[in-house]
Amino acid sequence: MMTLQFTQGDNGDRMVWNDSVLDSAESDLFEPDWWRSRDALLGEAQGRGAAYFLHGLDGKEWVLRHNRRGGVIARFNHDRFLYTGAERARPIRELRLIATLEALDLPVPRPIAARVAPRLGFYCGDVITQRIEQAEPLADRLANQALPSMAWQRLGAVLARFHRAGLWHADLNARNVLVDADDAFHLIDFDKARLRAPGKWRQANLARFYRSLAKFRDTSLAFHFLEADWSALRGGYVSASAAAL
Repeated sequence: MMTLQFTQGDNGDRMVWNDSVLDSAESDLFEPDWWRSRDALLGEAQGRGAAYFLHGLDGKEWVLRHNRRGGVIARFNHDRFLYTGAERARPIRELRLIATLEALDLPVPRPIAARVAPRLGFYCGDVITQRIEQAEPLADRLANQALPSMAWQRLGAVLARFHRAGLWHADLNARNVLVDADDAFHLIDFDKARLRAPGKWRQANLARFYRSLAKFRDTSLAFHFLEADWSALRGGYVSASAAAL
C-alpha cells in the first residue's frame, strides 16, 4: 500500500515521495541535468509548466513538471511563489491530492514525488508523476479523428466520478484530459485543484471544459467536436451522477 513520506534535504529542500516506488528522495530527482547525465531524459514539452519526460527509476516513464507562473506576473517572476510552509506549497498539495484520488480508484497518474525549494521567503517547486502509457491529450486526438458517441458518454461518466469525489479541477480543458489507446480517459495537472463540497461549481467546471473544446473547434475546421458530442457527454455525466444517488 502506498504512503507518502516527507523528508528535508541538506540544502533545505522539502520533499514528499511515494514509498511504494522510491526508497528515499533527493533533490537531484528534480533536476533535468541529473537525468540527462544518466541518459534518462527522453524529451521535454514547453508550456506554463515545463514538462520533462524521464526513464524513471522503476523502469517506467515519468513526467517531471516545474511549476511556472502564468499571466502578466510571469514577465518578471516566472517560477517563484510565496512560501508559507511546505504543506501549503502547491507541489506538495498537488501530490497529496493525486494520491487521494488514486486511492479512490480514479484515473490519474501515479504520484511519484514533489519538491519545494524555499529561498528567502519564496519557493520554486516540482512534481513527478508516472506517465500514462500510450496516451495523448484529447485535443490532439480530436485534431485527427472523431470520437464515437459512446466514448463521449464514457468521458462524461468519468468527469462525474471526479465531481462526486469532490474534485474541482482548476484548469479542466482538452489538453488536461488524456485518452489512451483503448479510448479510456485520464485527468492530469492538478495544480491548484482541490476537494470541495457539492455545489454549483460542478456545472461551472463542465462549462469551462465546454469552452475549451469550443475554442479548439473555432480555431480549426479540422477539429472533431460537434454539439451532438457535447450532448452525449452530458448524457453520460447525468446518467453516472444519477446512478450514484
